[in-house]
Amino acid sequence: MDLSGNTVLVTGGGSGIGLAIAERFLDAGSEVIICGRREDRLREAQQQHPALHVRVGDVEHQQGREALIEQITREFPNFNVLVNNAGLQRRHRFAEDDAPWSERQQEIAINFEAPVHLASLVLDHFRAQPRAAVINVSSGLAFVPGLFAPVYSATKAALHSFSLSLRGELAHTPIEVIEIAPPAVNTDLGGVGVHVHGEPVDAFADSVMQRIAAGEVEVGYGGAEERRRASRAELDAWFERMNGPLMQR
Repeated sequence: MDLSGNTVLVTGGGSGIGLAIAERFLDAGSEVIICGRREDRLREAQQQHPALHVRVGDVEHQQGREALIEQITREFPNFNVLVNNAGLQRRHRFAEDDAPWSERQQEIAINFEAPVHLASLVLDHFRAQPRAAVINVSSGLAFVPGLFAPVYSATKAALHSFSLSLRGELAHTPIEVIEIAPPAVNTDLGGVGVHVHGEPVDAFADSVMQRIAAGEVEVGYGGAEERRRASRAELDAWFERMNGPLMQR
């Protein structure tokens, strides 16, 4: 994929992995729009990178997604790359979680429903572009789920499956479907301080974006790359290492 000359929308682009991806598209010579729920974070990102366009939007709900894509396609007619990055990770064991259903529903909506819906909304517009791409940010937990975040893991497994299906369906069109599977990265996903021992976000983003530019359509990093390429026996061993102590409680 050529990282230059695109018009890119990054959901959840105000910080973390989303902002890192936006920065690399911007540095390569693309026009970049970042969206998110928190205007203060978006404005902070824009102060660091004045060329960024920012749009406040909430992809949790159908109406918000439809309004966002209507606005972007109207204001940026050359829009050709969608990065589905917005995510929510609730770190609760399922059988012990007494939160109201609305909290789990929100996690499912942001992590899976939103990327599927947004992809459906952009397809007609992207078919008219000489080149286009849908980039889905999944997780190493798509391949080996974590008991500490079971619903999050399931949404990312579903997003991986959807990416495979969509890539197959669009194989004979100008639209690429790319999946990025991060490991734990030092961002605020899951809460401030939860991932301080994760991979550095810049090293992660440099690696995966270089590989995407080289033509790879499914890329991981660190432990997520090992899990992405693992055999079933290796995946079972990963599951035991990751979750064994939690299974004893």
